Formats: sequence, structure tokens, C-alpha cells
Amino acid sequence: MSGLIDSEAGSELFASYEAELKLVQADLNQKLDQIPELAGEPRKAAISHAERSLEEAKEILDQMRIEKQNIPAPAKTKVNTRFRNYQTDIDGLGARLKRASSDRQALFGDRYTDDPTGDAHVEQRQQLLSGTDRLERSSGRLRDSQRVALQTEEIGANTLADLNRQRDTIMHTRDTLGESEGYTDRSIKTLRSMARRMATNRVITIAIITVLVLLIIAVIASKFR
Repeated sequence: MSGLIDSEAGSELFASYEAELKLVQADLNQKLDQIPELAGEPRKAAISHAERSLEEAKEILDQMRIEKQNIPAPAKTKVNTRFRNYQTDIDGLGARLKRASSDRQALFGDRYTDDPTGDAHVEQRQQLLSGTDRLERSSGRLRDSQRVALQTEEIGANTLADLNRQRDTIMHTRDTLGESEGYTDRSIKTLRSMARRMATNRVITIAIITVLVLLIIAVIASKFR
């Protein structure tokens, strides 16, 4: 019973991650389509947003990879196929983002230099924001997992309570059947006793009638002597 509950919960959580991934994937596609039209700071900001979306998509994929282990065997093949397709799509989006990020002239515009230490404070700020966003998303998914776990625990508790009530009903029915069998045995014994008394009474009645008939015959015979 617990295995069935876990499978259902796993399927439900996988589906929610799948829907969330589709939204993030659509948002990432839109951002990547906008990047070629931008330059300088707007392009950097768009790439930073796209990187955060890509990280979020990868985190969702990791969660889906874990949850798909709880999918029932008959449906696991289709789920694995969909998961591989999502992974391929995300990898392709990552490659597009990498190409856009490698175009430093478009990225930095007139301020482009070969100095790798330029704008270090901006990159650190973007990394900090990206880490904060990832932490918030991970916290949200953790809350979702906890909610599903609590729902699963509640379902399990209700199931156990139902089983206990059914067990009590079965025990009560068995006791009632035992009492009924006792009543039946006593009734059979009573009927047998009544049958024996009736047979005895019948024999006594026949004997009395026989004696009376013999007496009558004797009286009649004595009158004719």
C-alpha cells in the first residue's frame, strides 16, 4: 500500500516539475531570441537573466531525475523519453547562451578590452544575485517536496485508520458469528430433547390406550360368561 502511495506522489511531483520546466524553457527561449538585438549593458543584463533561467532549468532537471525513480514501471519508459528530450533541449539552449556570451564585442560594446579583470564588481554582483535566485528556487522546491511528503503521510495515516476500522468490523462480525453458532447448537440440543420427550409421550399414550382396550375387552368377555 505504501509503495502505491509513493508512486502516485512521485508521478504528481514529476508532472509539476515538468510544467515548471516548460515555463522556464519558454522564458529562456524568449531571452535568447532578444540577446542578438542587444549590445553593451542591456546585452549583459539579458545574458545574466538567461544564465539564471538556465541554472533554474538545470535544477528542475535534477529534481525530475530524482523523482522519475518513483514513477511506476509501466510509465517509466515514456517518462525517460520525455526527460531525455527536455535534457537535449536545455543543452541546446545552453550552447546558444554560450555562443552569445562569447561575443565580447557585442557584450561590452565600446568598452570592450582583453583585460579579464574588467567589470569584476559587476560580475560578482551578478553572481551573487544568481546565487540568491537559485537559493530561493531551491527553497521553493524543497517546500513543495515537503508539502507532498506531508500529504503522503496524511494519506498513509488515513489508510491505516481505515484498515483498523475494517479489522474491528471483521473481529466484531467473527464474534457475532461465534455467538450465532452457540445459539444454533443450543437450539439443536433443545429440539432433540423435545423430540425425545415427544417420542416418550407417544409410547406412554399407546401403552395406556392398549391397556384400556384390553380392559374393555375383558369386561365385555366377562358379561358373556
